[in-house]
Amino acid sequence: MRVKKYCIIVAGGSGRRMKSAVPKQFLLLGGRPLLMRTIERFNSFDDTIEIILVLPSEHHSLWRGLIREYSFNISHKVISGGQERFHSVKAGLSCVNETSLVAVHDGVRPLVSHDTIWRCFADAEEFGTAVPFVEPADSVRIIAGDDSRPYPRNEVRLIQTPQVFRSSLILSAYDRDFDPSFSDDASVAEAAGVTIHLTHGNRENIKITTPEDLTVAHALLGIMN
Repeated sequence: MRVKKYCIIVAGGSGRRMKSAVPKQFLLLGGRPLLMRTIERFNSFDDTIEIILVLPSEHHSLWRGLIREYSFNISHKVISGGQERFHSVKAGLSCVNETSLVAVHDGVRPLVSHDTIWRCFADAEEFGTAVPFVEPADSVRIIAGDDSRPYPRNEVRLIQTPQVFRSSLILSAYDRDFDPSFSDDASVAEAAGVTIHLTHGNRENIKITTPEDLTVAHALLGIMN
């Protein structure tokens, strides 16, 4: 029997680091808002995935206007986010109402590959969790006060999204109060005693937060399409 899939897309960012008056998730990538590009990646992978878009309430009218302007017709549910990413994901999880696999993805990662999405869902079905990573290409140093020391980069992984979980695990993990140490969904799950399974991501799956990132994303989009 085919497992039900959800994708919670969290898009609560501002334009501060992008130095833009427009929130970064609504900036254009290849002529379309990059948040639409992100939704399209999951829909083109599997159009049965139920997409839950978590936006700040003050951005809902802007999003509705963009949907009309770009004739965007992919089915999705829009709900209001919270103060922290933790609260936004928790709000999205309130819409998960059956045994399923749940992906949580950053709205500003529109270049996730279909292969990465497939691996994350497949591994989460087998192991309960799946968190994508890439290996660092640069040397790594650990900061210790005013000093620093080298650290073996083969022991470091750079974490991406989508992070995918069996619904029972992630719903239980988020049944707790916010802690500032929660950096992503994997850290919330780990706090609940869940073992995290790492799986390969794709290097193009960058998080677009700066003007330089957007420039790189335009170049990568041409390669991936």
